[in-house]
Amino acid sequence: MVRPIMKDQLFLSMKSSPADEQDLEIARDLLDTLSANAEVCVGMAANMIGVAKRIIAFDNEGTYMVMFNPEIVKTSGPYTTEEGCLSLPGRRTAKRYRSIKVQYQTETFQTRLKTFTGWTAQIIQHEIDHCNGILI
Repeated sequence: MVRPIMKDQLFLSMKSSPADEQDLEIARDLLDTLSANAEVCVGMAANMIGVAKRIIAFDNEGTYMVMFNPEIVKTSGPYTTEEGCLSLPGRRTAKRYRSIKVQYQTETFQTRLKTFTGWTAQIIQHEIDHCNGILI
């Protein structure tokens, strides 16, 4: 189900709770909402659709990917960029890393560790910031 985009900055600035198997429907709604906004959005966190759970969905080089409980465990290559967000007006400066290693859980809640680089890494960092209540 496509959900409305959350704009309440107080809600968005709260840390999200860990996700579990009962949150699979939220992940489906997140993917539906991301797909519906694909022309203007490349990633979303669950709090952007009003659910404070640690779930993100993003465009991983042409295929949508979902992560439950993502955590960045290693970074390299810091840089500064400018980003926009569906939940916030305008564009803002953000510090990002060219390469990140992420520990996360799949839709079957198996733990994975994967390195992402470039644009995909930037998207993931933005969405994990959302999970941590960090607004760009």
